[in-house]
Amino acid sequence: MQYSREVAQALEDQRPVVALESTIISHGLPRPENLRVATQVESTVRARGATPATIAIVDGVVHIGLEAPDLTRLALDDNVVKTSVRDIAPTVASGATGATTVAATSHLAALAKITIFATGGLGGVHRQARESWDESADLVALSKTATTVICSGVKSVLDVAATLERLESLNVAVVGYQTHAFPGFYLTSTEHRIDWSVNDEHQVAQIIAARDAADVSSALIVANPLPPELQLDPDVHAQVLAEGIALARTRNIHGKAVTPFLLDHFHRQTHGASLVVNEHLIVRNADLAARIAVASVATARKQV
Repeated sequence: MQYSREVAQALEDQRPVVALESTIISHGLPRPENLRVATQVESTVRARGATPATIAIVDGVVHIGLEAPDLTRLALDDNVVKTSVRDIAPTVASGATGATTVAATSHLAALAKITIFATGGLGGVHRQARESWDESADLVALSKTATTVICSGVKSVLDVAATLERLESLNVAVVGYQTHAFPGFYLTSTEHRIDWSVNDEHQVAQIIAARDAADVSSALIVANPLPPELQLDPDVHAQVLAEGIALARTRNIHGKAVTPFLLDHFHRQTHGASLVVNEHLIVRNADLAARIAVASVATARKQV
């Protein structure tokens, strides 16, 4: 693994670091917004007193933290491979360039001893998974990685109820940030309740410390909802989602192609409104992750 100078120094000094995935840059947002948002996310983390570590594979080398030219390359290169855990070895061995998913980012961040991770929305159980067995590799990866993921729930095009059931079965803890309602990605909340809620980043840091002391090896998910004034209009969301699912069936789109298709459908049918919401939640999650990272380092130092 190759560390950026900024990340290497922060880890050496035992200062707070926040891992960031790179599929948001290469596959999650359109150009040129992807590069602008990636830069804004890193700046947000720094402004809160933590160091951003965007993770990717560049020409077969795992990078923990990206220098500006590599960040730009991920945003603009058409040949960047979407890389989950199963794809890490082939991507490295072939010398390819890959953007890491939640699963791969969590795995590589853990190897680098980075335990706080910010993303937009998690992958999960797909709709009609009873027939397709289609489930994101994110879930299994989080069941094996003692990381803390700050997100806005799971992508709203997925089966939220089934995803929460799977997380429970996989021993992945979920806490709501100032809420007991599970966030709906583009929407502030869903009808699904979260057992645990925290009021601030210091309470999250305490949970992280308790988890580590108990040697729990699975992830902690901190579900961070958008404020109502920033969410997508719920009626528009319901209509566009129904239309998108029907269109995907008509075009025989299935498997891992469904989520990017539906997200693109949202972007087009809402005339960019969903993109604005997506940008808000990504930056907000990075901000909270940085505050949690700072609080977690402070908590750990008090315990020494």
